[in-house]
Amino acid sequence: MSQHRNAISRLSFVFTVVFLALASFAAAGVCRAAALPSDNPPAANDAPKPAPDIVIFTNGDQLSGTFVREVGGTVTFHSDIVGDINIGWDKIKELRTQTKVAVLTKSVTPEKKKLPPNVPQGTVTVADDKVDVHPENNAPVETIPVKDAQFIVDQATFNKQMAGEPGFFAAWNGSATAGATIVEATQKQYAFDGAVALARVVPTVSWLNPRKRTTVDFTGSYGKITQDAYISGGVFYPATNTKTALYHADAEQDWYFSPRVYFLAQTAFDHNFSQGLDLQQIYGGGIGWTAIKSPIQELDLKGTIQYEKQTFINATDGDNQNLIGSTFAAIYARKLPRGMVFNQQVAYIPAYNNLHAYSVTESNLLSLPFYKSLSLSIGTLDSYLNNPPTALPPTQRNSFQFTFGATYVIKSKY
Repeated sequence: MSQHRNAISRLSFVFTVVFLALASFAAAGVCRAAALPSDNPPAANDAPKPAPDIVIFTNGDQLSGTFVREVGGTVTFHSDIVGDINIGWDKIKELRTQTKVAVLTKSVTPEKKKLPPNVPQGTVTVADDKVDVHPENNAPVETIPVKDAQFIVDQATFNKQMAGEPGFFAAWNGSATAGATIVEATQKQYAFDGAVALARVVPTVSWLNPRKRTTVDFTGSYGKITQDAYISGGVFYPATNTKTALYHADAEQDWYFSPRVYFLAQTAFDHNFSQGLDLQQIYGGGIGWTAIKSPIQELDLKGTIQYEKQTFINATDGDNQNLIGSTFAAIYARKLPRGMVFNQQVAYIPAYNNLHAYSVTESNLLSLPFYKSLSLSIGTLDSYLNNPPTALPPTQRNSFQFTFGATYVIKSKY
């Protein structure tokens, strides 16, 4: 009976913590809502709305809103009614903007942190396969063939992306994932897992070639299964505890010397209690190649030369290793229908001064959006370590982990 009361009290504590957390989030949302300006402020404070941009389609339909950009013959236009839509020039009869934009022709080659000279800027009118740029101060109109307009973007974006540089704490995008399991029964079990993945690409827009990229990742899982002591048939069985702990962290800096090829420097740290690995440290550098890059998928292939140090739990002479090796990795990302995203990473890590000390890792993550920036995530992490130390019970070389949790998508504007 006392164990039952203890279980109920622990579950009550968990539910109380969850309830208080939800209440705190709700209260914070109310406070933020109260702090925001009213949707209907007094008429005296209403500022006159700027005239909208207008697109007229070849079938005669007309849509008003805001011109966002044109990249490679595709116009992105925002309407409060339909949101963002992508339109090819062949579907547009006429486009008129009040938004001031910059027009980059195909003859312009963007340089690092430098504004191209003599770029036409102002409002535009597009009709009859021509882009007419209307500069300020009644300067002469400049006409550009539609087929020569490589990019048309608003002036603020043009200045910021071409010549600006985000601060270190700006322009980060990624996700944070968390999950937990709690069981109160004959055995008591709890497990917590989480992950954070961040990436920062400069420039921050996909229509310009990247100059550099920074990535930071962390994955962790910790759990314990406890069996209380008991007596059966006059035999005393002591309490037992089974622990699992797996952590991975890595960081990488890429410097592009062509649109798809880059130098890289990286570091990685791994701990896997079930494989007897106390800490594996990797420091290296190499080269990477973006083999596939499209709006819906991207594949990067990488190779490095590195120093690797392995230290093991309860190690004996010869178990710990100082290695010279490599990491050969493939990183794949694909956007799926309904906002779903699939990510996969595979890495083979050989050592050249000890051919038996190699490892392989493979991870998969599927994110399914369900509310604003929140998604459900389903993932797997499979790791193989070929040289675990001798132990009793024998250490398995392979470790597999399945995770299910909630993911918050991190979107940083710049």
